[in-house]
Amino acid sequence: MARIVRIHQYGDASVLKLEAVDVPAPAADEVQIAVKAIGLNRAEVMFRNHAYLQEAEFPSRLGYEAAGVVSALGSSVKAVAVGDAVSLIPPLDIARWGTYGEVANVPAHLVVKHPQNLSFEQAAASWMQYVTAWGALVEQAKLSRGEFVLVTAASSSVGLAAFQIARMVGATSIAVTRTQAKKQALLEAGASHVIVSDDEDIVEQVMALTGGQGARVVFDPIGGPGFEVLTQAMARGGILLEYGALSPEPTPFPLFTVLGKSLTLKGYLYAEIVADPAALERAKAFIVKGLESGALSPVIARTFPLEQIQDAHRFLEANQQVGKIVVTV
Repeated sequence: MARIVRIHQYGDASVLKLEAVDVPAPAADEVQIAVKAIGLNRAEVMFRNHAYLQEAEFPSRLGYEAAGVVSALGSSVKAVAVGDAVSLIPPLDIARWGTYGEVANVPAHLVVKHPQNLSFEQAAASWMQYVTAWGALVEQAKLSRGEFVLVTAASSSVGLAAFQIARMVGATSIAVTRTQAKKQALLEAGASHVIVSDDEDIVEQVMALTGGQGARVVFDPIGGPGFEVLTQAMARGGILLEYGALSPEPTPFPLFTVLGKSLTLKGYLYAEIVADPAALERAKAFIVKGLESGALSPVIARTFPLEQIQDAHRFLEANQQVGKIVVTV
């Protein structure tokens, strides 16, 4: 028996239950890991709230990210061995391979022997954010030296990852945050510039920073009314990658700005990279190199023990953090 977090119904953080569960042996193409650390993601809150793309089958596990030690191998697994320290590139099913707990069976092809300079907490905080940001900025937008990328929801782990990846390729990041409260923390986390949207005009500030050209790349998980403002801050021929829908308000389509600037607006999902073996290998190579050199360094906002998983979710929902929330086991 292992302690596993499950939900038996949708609802607030109180539906997360730590229970004793029999975990089966891994399937032929799976690895079983003794979990040491878990990275939390907003997708897990959305899943718990019944606001996600995937439906739960109760009782349901949940969780995308983890790091730990290999404790058992499926019969076809050759790339890792029992006792290896590994971390998980998040699979495409939030429940089937749920990571919240002491033990998890996960797809072998998504297990990585992470660089030895990483702690389990850092390793568990790495893959969702860096694969998401790399796929958008490098793989799809082709962000390169001397260019500008505008990043909203900048204090999220993916936002911070975008700053670091932009710096790796020689680009300049412009973070957008609502109030002054997180400005200094964002600069310390690697943002080249920070715009405080409550106090500053986003379009004016972007144009001033880019010499009147605008940002060629915009990376946004919010949508809503601010979407139109972002397109106004873009360079001619630019690309906006929309990877979320955090705003509860409708998102207008800025037709004349899109036409006038010949903009590309693309919906982007992390799954696009994980489902493409060649792209995933490119992502792994880039990210491992960055983690080994220190150019990519996960920012951990706070850690919680597994027993406090409800409190960890509440802290995530409070939106006060800068960086990743990690649960230790």
